[in-house]
Amino acid sequence: MSLVRVDAPQPAATDAKPALFAALSARFGDRFSTSASLRAQHANTLTWIPCQPPDAVIFAETTEEVVAVVALCADARIPVIAFGTGTSLEGHVNAPFGGVCIDLSRMNRILAVHEADLDCVVEAGVTRKQLNEHLRDRGLFFPVDPGADASLGGMAATRASGTNAVRYGTMRDNVLALTAVLADGRVIATGTRARKSAAGYDLTRLLIGSEGTLGIITSLTLKLYGVPDTILSAVCPFASIEGACLAVIAALQIGLPLARIELADAVQIRACNGYSHLTLPEQPTLFLEFHGTEASAREQVASFAEIAASEGGGDFQWAERQEDRTKLWQARHDAYWAARGLQPGAELLSTDVCVPISALAACVGETREDIDRLGLLAPIVGHVGDGNFHVMPLFDPNDPEERRKVQGFLDRLIERALRFDGTCSGEHGVGQGKIGYLAAEHGLGVEVMVAIKKALDPLNILNPGKIFRYHHDG
Repeated sequence: MSLVRVDAPQPAATDAKPALFAALSARFGDRFSTSASLRAQHANTLTWIPCQPPDAVIFAETTEEVVAVVALCADARIPVIAFGTGTSLEGHVNAPFGGVCIDLSRMNRILAVHEADLDCVVEAGVTRKQLNEHLRDRGLFFPVDPGADASLGGMAATRASGTNAVRYGTMRDNVLALTAVLADGRVIATGTRARKSAAGYDLTRLLIGSEGTLGIITSLTLKLYGVPDTILSAVCPFASIEGACLAVIAALQIGLPLARIELADAVQIRACNGYSHLTLPEQPTLFLEFHGTEASAREQVASFAEIAASEGGGDFQWAERQEDRTKLWQARHDAYWAARGLQPGAELLSTDVCVPISALAACVGETREDIDRLGLLAPIVGHVGDGNFHVMPLFDPNDPEERRKVQGFLDRLIERALRFDGTCSGEHGVGQGKIGYLAAEHGLGVEVMVAIKKALDPLNILNPGKIFRYHHDG
């Protein structure tokens, strides 16, 4: 017996693809396409990983249609890649072995809102902005906010996080149940609308963060929250990154219930000023938001202002009106595009790590020193309330030496995060881009993941080439 690489699906018959495509075209009509431009739009576009388009794209409108596509692809042993809005950052929607991309964007119905129970049921293609617009007049909102207007199915598949995670948690914490299509076309419903359960394995959490490799999520039951009575937003500059991080640590250690607390270093603030037409001091800066009653929110503000002053914080700039808060947070969400504007024509690698809060200042400080030593232009921005930060080095894609330098920086960044007992990704996920780091973080755990993958997808047709590469006895 020998070990054989099975990164690719089990091989299909030579004539499987034409027959499969003929069947799909007959069933889906103009919702099936092999257009080169459409296929390219459904592959990676936001990282330095090459674009690897699928062979065909299908726009599904129901769970039953997803079942039909997966079952046909399973019979033909052709890969299936789920697609939401394409905003993921580690090559999750690439098709390295070709196959069929199932675009779920038309599955965008909000099926139910249970106001008394603070939950809702949505199809996977509903986006977070669409849901919050629907909820606005009910005084409710869904808090997970990764910045991009991502689909909720995609956010669950990649275990998304965002600016509100410090108070409201990530997708892992806010999905009560889901429906998914397995690799053989069967449909599984995990969980219920109950807020807790001790009945069997937690299949909901197994599928959250599985990046489409174990099943294709088609609907979700989500927790909702009441819109706070008072929302106060502000920015506060600091003399140093270390001071800003220490202020965050101190605030969390005393139990200050911050809703959002985001860090942007001086380089990122320069980018935001230029892109979003702000006039902030070019210093390390915290973006903050406080939720509560008017009295409690202002009490939080006073407590944090005292902490900030003790760590070198400057004057707060407040944004109490809705339009001012929107502009402020939009600037934070546009950090990626703002960073690209610092060096037109350059490529940008957006990566993230996450460490325990107590290690945040040291990890960010060492990272900044590494950037400066290399002479890179690399803004730092992050959801520092939960120890997660992003680095975005810019480089000339045609310069092999610069690519080598950035790759070395990325390797050291992740080694550093693991040394601080952190993780190679707090929210971007593994995809293709971080496969090489998973073993160092999880050790034997990767073999357990592979065993689960083999059990649920023995033909390896669901988003193959993501999270890990594995072998089997041949």
